[in-house]
Amino acid sequence: MNEHSRAFGTGIETQTRRYLEQQGLIFVESNYSVRGGELDLVMRHGDSLVFVEVRYRKSERFGGALASVDVRKQARLRLAAAHYLQARKIRDTLPCRFDVVAVSPRGEALHYEWIRNAF
Repeated sequence: MNEHSRAFGTGIETQTRRYLEQQGLIFVESNYSVRGGELDLVMRHGDSLVFVEVRYRKSERFGGALASVDVRKQARLRLAAAHYLQARKIRDTLPCRFDVVAVSPRGEALHYEWIRNAF
């Protein structure tokens, strides 16, 4: 990934974070990375911890953003989330979920499709 695309991706994640904060979620952490997986955003929603995968696609031509979160990607996200919970010493009793936010351009603005409990 080149520097331009990394900066673009970071910008999309930041804008998605703001969108989710406007929906009532509270930011905890971003870009938590372990060997084999990365969590784009970690947020709180009520009493739940939410692992958010942000997917940007210019077009739906190759299945769109949501289709890109396949079984292998889900496994990597689960691995990263398990590591996160252990590293942060978070109790087993805290409800957790995986959300996906598909981001796409709509004219000059961005369109967000937020899927709660995506998998």
